[in-house]
Amino acid sequence: MLKTTVKNLLEEALTERQDLFLISLTISAENHINIVIDGDNGVLVEDCIFISRFVESDLDREEQDYSIEVMSAGATAPLTHQRQYVKNVNRTLSVRTSAEEIEGVLTNATENDIQLEWKAREPKPVGKGKVTVNKQANIAYQDIVEAKVVIKF
Repeated sequence: MLKTTVKNLLEEALTERQDLFLISLTISAENHINIVIDGDNGVLVEDCIFISRFVESDLDREEQDYSIEVMSAGATAPLTHQRQYVKNVNRTLSVRTSAEEIEGVLTNATENDIQLEWKAREPKPVGKGKVTVNKQANIAYQDIVEAKVVIKF
């Protein structure tokens, strides 16, 4: 019952704030509600407060004891939602598939896949030594095991 109510309230809140989207919702056996959100333009503390208050406004502590925690997806958290890829275009990602791991610049994110570009050193076709070549790959979302934004200082 609590999970259904929270889910409906969350959907309503996210309909009101189209720039935000849900990453995960968990409710423990002790009624600890944990909501992780992200936004097309990032997430501010005010966004978390908005979601928390919106959900809490229709819950009754007299009826059911609960605690609620609303947070943004962290900078080092894996990307799980297609909109996260769109907002990270032109950033460096580390993408792991079942076959390989690639680190490159995300140049495009469509409904079905992402496009990465990177430079690699390969042996010269003729002679000794290596040459730098530009590489590119399109990776379907279903082939991605894990993708993270690479934070550079």
